[in-house]
Amino acid sequence: MAEKLLEVKDLNVEFRTDRGVLAAVEDVSFVVEQGQTLCLVGESGCGKSVTSLTLMGLLASNARVKGTLDFGGTDLATLSEDKRRAVRGNDIAMVFQEPMTSLNPVLKIGDQLMEGPRLHLGLDKQAARELAVEMLTKVGIPRPEAVLGEYPHQLSGGMRQRVMIAIALSCVPKLLIADEPTTALDVTIQAQILELMRELSRDSNTAVILITHDLGVVAEMADHVVMMYAGQVVEQTDVMTLFATPLHPYTVGLMASIPRVEAPADTRLESIPGVVPSLADMPAGCRFHTRCAFATAKCVAEQPALVEVVPGHSVRCHLFEPGSTTPNPEALA
Repeated sequence: MAEKLLEVKDLNVEFRTDRGVLAAVEDVSFVVEQGQTLCLVGESGCGKSVTSLTLMGLLASNARVKGTLDFGGTDLATLSEDKRRAVRGNDIAMVFQEPMTSLNPVLKIGDQLMEGPRLHLGLDKQAARELAVEMLTKVGIPRPEAVLGEYPHQLSGGMRQRVMIAIALSCVPKLLIADEPTTALDVTIQAQILELMRELSRDSNTAVILITHDLGVVAEMADHVVMMYAGQVVEQTDVMTLFATPLHPYTVGLMASIPRVEAPADTRLESIPGVVPSLADMPAGCRFHTRCAFATAKCVAEQPALVEVVPGHSVRCHLFEPGSTTPNPEALA
């Protein structure tokens, strides 16, 4: 069994706004093991990115965080900004969704790639440059020495994302957080980036938190999956179990919406009605009940707890009770 690297326990994130205090993440808990890829999955607004930014210590000043972020025996939530900065980019690195807004447009690629190793590893300029060339070569960028002297706008989207991965991995982090790193890329480049991340993780035993809404990416990359909806974890288990036995109605709905090659040409795709509720107007009871075909009066009135129905498989739904993956007949009545 792999060693535990990160344990997030009872994470709550709120933002003070003109509309009051808005809860973006509520009671989120999960564990990431060394070398493991954990996927945070859900629609936009479910709290995936807020969770990742909390781990990185990059939330806005109006955020309030509660909970434990145990990273190798250190609670990240209690660190000062100076100590957090020493961890960020060194032990924990992040690849953002859109590299064009993450890379500094007025700095050359080499300057941005050399910054981390010089700061965290204490390398001199020449050693940092040699490492930068090595990292660009490792992520599959041709003519790496020439690219060091170029600016972000001179590179394609796929090459910029490779540069971001090279920057993130240059200090050999223990944990890599990737926030939808392939969303803006075409399918071919997406496959190359995912394969690159998998190879680099395998070679360095780096754990990965991959944030995505693409279940195809989940099936290809994940060891463990945390399904989120409206700021809460609604289901979590290993990837094989999730695809073989999805339990939460939200997960089932997402699975049903995937196009299938073997389906007849005139088959209509399933869809989940409605939209994700606003943080300022969260429904009472189960947060999914307004879109759920199985919702009952209990769902409207009472919020379900996240329960472990079988070892390693938890779900937040009144349909299920501890010890069984079969829906409770009384809950369906």
